[in-house]
Amino acid sequence: MVKEFFITVYLFIFKCFFTLFKIVPLKDKMVFVATFKQNSLFLFNEARRQDIPDKIVFLCKGKRLFDSSEVDKAEILCFETFHPIDWVKSVYHLATSKRIIVDNYYAFLSAITFKPDVICLQLWHAAGAIKTFGLKDRSIDTRPKRARTRFRKVYHQFHKITVGSEAQANIFIEAFSIPPENILRAGIPRTDLFYDKKMQNRAVKKLLDHNPKLVDKKVILYAPTYRDRQLDYFEMQLDIKRMADELGNEFVLLLKLHPAIKDKLDYEKLYPNFVFDYSDYPDVNELLLITDYLITDYSSIPYEFSLLNKPMIFYPYDLEEYSKERGLWGAYEDLVPGPIAQSTGEIIQLIKENRFDMAKVQEFAKKWNQYSKGHSSKNIIDFLYGMEEAQILTSSRSERSTS
Repeated sequence: MVKEFFITVYLFIFKCFFTLFKIVPLKDKMVFVATFKQNSLFLFNEARRQDIPDKIVFLCKGKRLFDSSEVDKAEILCFETFHPIDWVKSVYHLATSKRIIVDNYYAFLSAITFKPDVICLQLWHAAGAIKTFGLKDRSIDTRPKRARTRFRKVYHQFHKITVGSEAQANIFIEAFSIPPENILRAGIPRTDLFYDKKMQNRAVKKLLDHNPKLVDKKVILYAPTYRDRQLDYFEMQLDIKRMADELGNEFVLLLKLHPAIKDKLDYEKLYPNFVFDYSDYPDVNELLLITDYLITDYSSIPYEFSLLNKPMIFYPYDLEEYSKERGLWGAYEDLVPGPIAQSTGEIIQLIKENRFDMAKVQEFAKKWNQYSKGHSSKNIIDFLYGMEEAQILTSSRSERSTS
């Protein structure tokens, strides 16, 4: 109840500032409210490629995601209450911009009303989902009625939600309780990387130049889902010593843990030349380019990794507990395109014996990347600026009819 009180007060203050700034006429601006980086960055680069003249503003949640070298001539603000000047500027931009792009759930959307000429686009941070979210998240049942009402108000602010597939569209319709017409079948911007060989080559060169020890080794990437309880105490569920002993001559292990996890061992020091910790590396898709085998659990990474047609292993060591707490979109074995392992020993055997059904991976990639064909960023910018909208929608209908 105390938390809800402070949220209510904050949203009231936000609404007051927003309403005041709405007096100012709308400007030709595109404002990103970003918790994640890559989708927004791909859209920014496409806008620059098309010479879109609008002012572009990035409002960063949590930390400063972008630097000026990445987003030339864009304004970057920290959208947090402990940066009061940036916060006021942020509210001003939100109230006076014609185009708002968000990539997550933001409570402030429940307290405001956009002018009629504004479009709010949800650029969700995942290309698919194993675990439930939104109104289907099981934890929502324990939240106060005021909170559940707020969630619905936020979801109903999304004029369009961009998706990479019909499967993803169906999830959003259910999770956000939105009508089908709110879906934009344009693809996921950051998947454009997997269709651009020049961009891929630059990323791979950067990674290998920085760490030459990866050049002559096969790369295993372990990227588990972040769990709330791990913030204060993290316990590695892989037997890394056994992996090093049995695979160390031919393989290396990259770790991509949530960067908020601080209480963890120095695995690089414990297993030199076998383990490399890339938890703070900003772009996981670049890591996927040098990955030969992916190990994960409930993450959305497989949806994009499948485009590379490489093997993946699923290691849901807490499946029963996790599915009860968070909920899954179906039976786990039906949701994943690779073998499910229950122990480090099983993982090692799968890799040694190369027991993977790559046809299943290809089918998974086709299903979840139906509209992500290498020009998703262009599709979205064209939609936002009224260019070739009919062509995008016609193409989407054609994809659906042949799927």
